[in-house]
Amino acid sequence: MKVKIAVFGREKLIDRLTKYVEDQEDIEIFPFVYTEAKETTELVEKAFMCDIYLFAGSLPYLYAKDKVEKKRLPAVQVDFDEYMILTSFYRVRNHHKQELNRLSIDVMSRRHVDKVLNEMELTNEEIYTYSYGNDEPVDINRIAGYHENLWNEGKIDYALTSIEEVESILKDKGIPTSCMEIPLLNIERAVEQAKSITTLNQSKSAQIVAGYVQIKEFDLIKSVKGDFQAQQLQLKLHQILLNYSQKTYASVLSNGNDKFVIFGTRGILDHITNHYRDFPLLKEMERALNTSVDIGFGLGLTAKQAEDNAKLALEACTQSNDGTCYIVNERQDTIGPLGVEKEFNTSELYRSLIHQAKLNNELSYNFIDFIEVRNNEPFSSNDIASYYRVTKRSAERTVKKLLSGEVIKIVGEEKPYMKGRPRKLFQLNQ
Repeated sequence: MKVKIAVFGREKLIDRLTKYVEDQEDIEIFPFVYTEAKETTELVEKAFMCDIYLFAGSLPYLYAKDKVEKKRLPAVQVDFDEYMILTSFYRVRNHHKQELNRLSIDVMSRRHVDKVLNEMELTNEEIYTYSYGNDEPVDINRIAGYHENLWNEGKIDYALTSIEEVESILKDKGIPTSCMEIPLLNIERAVEQAKSITTLNQSKSAQIVAGYVQIKEFDLIKSVKGDFQAQQLQLKLHQILLNYSQKTYASVLSNGNDKFVIFGTRGILDHITNHYRDFPLLKEMERALNTSVDIGFGLGLTAKQAEDNAKLALEACTQSNDGTCYIVNERQDTIGPLGVEKEFNTSELYRSLIHQAKLNNELSYNFIDFIEVRNNEPFSSNDIASYYRVTKRSAERTVKKLLSGEVIKIVGEEKPYMKGRPRKLFQLNQ
């Protein structure tokens, strides 16, 4: 099945991207060409048949960001990274014959420029940077005005912009300027990232999630408080589950044996994945009922497999006197308890990432966030790719560094949902 990618960009760039993927039979490009980046806001509405949205630039994404986030659309941006800054500097020096001083530049985030300047041993006094990533809203005239003011004050001889509209404004005012070109490598990475995210999303969608929910020691509660109060607790629990099912697009049934059964797919799976450390459903139940509740979630490619695994997860809850929540996945690995933070030493992990795995600051902080979000549960390179929103190849390079630095260890294998080799599972080596 082809991955349908909606691409938002100017005609020239979309032509380059289309040419790059023309021999790839697993991709279908749907071009959405704009003259001005702000048109992206409306173009997004026309791409509803696509699997993922690729923005060939940071500015069109910023215009469409509210809609993308509100509708939870899968999206990828072509990176405006250090490599793009370096290639742009090369063109300024060799094609436009401009030395890399008395120069102004605008980018979404200045950190990429700062890194390049440090590598090239240039100072911020020689190059002026405008970062528009946090502007609310983004104003083309304000960005162009930044360059124009520096030019009028005699501080710059050249302006380098990441926005073609700004280039046009500055050229009309007679200010020497050029617009950065996106390197082919960055386009390749964005396409691979789009493919990886879509494949992962389709794999998640194929999974069925079943959940068994029961009040702990319900028979004892009935004998002590009576059938009426016990029934009132069941009614309250049912209402909480109905509310939860609406949020996660799931169904709730009573199995007639003092238990409730939840069936769902992507919505519940996303909720579970995002709440390993704090499982609010369990806390809400116990707060409303003033008693302990057990939840067992099972994952599977069929309803029967998911339900059988949910029963196993519920059995795991009997190990604790308190209410708990466990997951048994399609490989029958038991994960949990959810909502109970698995502590790890963040300072020690940071030192290991920097000194042993040789990761930079940004990657190190991101990996610590990743471990916290997953509550230190086992993970695969695909999980890293999905979290970082990078290609599988990039995630595997990070994993290789973590293994060679003995920051993580192999703890098992994950059988893929589709055909393919089993994926290795990793965990912190602490």
